[in-house]
Amino acid sequence: MLKFRKINIEDKKWINKLLAKSDFMACEYSFANNIAWERLNDSQICRYKDFYIVGFVRNGIGSFTFPAGDGDYYDVINQLRGYSRNLGATTEINFVPNNKLKFLNEIFSNEFSVVKSADSSDYIYNASDLIELKGKKYNKKRNHLNKFQRYSWEFSPITSKDFDECIEFSARTYNSQKGYNSHSSVVEQYAIHTFFKYFKELDLKGGILRVDGELVAFTLGERLNSNTFCVHIEKANTEYLGVYAAINNEFAKYAAKDFKYINREEDLGIEGLRKAKRSYYPVFMLEKNTLKFDR
Repeated sequence: MLKFRKINIEDKKWINKLLAKSDFMACEYSFANNIAWERLNDSQICRYKDFYIVGFVRNGIGSFTFPAGDGDYYDVINQLRGYSRNLGATTEINFVPNNKLKFLNEIFSNEFSVVKSADSSDYIYNASDLIELKGKKYNKKRNHLNKFQRYSWEFSPITSKDFDECIEFSARTYNSQKGYNSHSSVVEQYAIHTFFKYFKELDLKGGILRVDGELVAFTLGERLNSNTFCVHIEKANTEYLGVYAAINNEFAKYAAKDFKYINREEDLGIEGLRKAKRSYYPVFMLEKNTLKFDR
């Protein structure tokens, strides 16, 4: 029987153990992201045997992550379908990797339809590309960095002394953009607070840029799987020319030098964000599939 409940910091050890078994590259398979963003959909977690699942039921649909861990996928997905049916809902399994589709079709005999969303695909980059910015295609990025060199700037890893200042910086951006009118912006502020509240426990890394001693950008990320570093949050004051290029490059050099890939998450269908992420030339887009079961 499945039992869903609210996530808490004490769940980290067993969740990370099961996440490591799957070694998924999608940004949703991060304990830090799961605890920080749980208010977005009021999601809850469940352990079923050696599987870890995040999900919620709303508007007649049971929506769940593709189970991370090890075991009988036919069993665990049927458990999720039964859980949904008991609540009068259909079932969706989200963030299914492409390489699992054939296997799932075989064990479920085409009982589901597959929906792809370009808006939810993660941007995956070679870490070396974002660190070195070599070649003609990165001319514009190097030009942005040159513009930032005009300032008297300093990059440093985030420490506990910087937490309050980063939160305040984020809040100013939130207020100036009237973030209180957007549910996702409100939830992002909660996520940022959570990242800093549990910064050490979540094994996060952070970077901060200052110009003449004033904070102008900060970013947060973590090891996502065996070969990928994931950037969760990036905030900057765009009054400073080249600031985003600078925080991106400095943080990659500091935090991701030992990784093959950097995941900079999805663009959510936001055109400006999509343009910015594409300008760094991802090595591939990590597609995520949703399986829709009628019953």
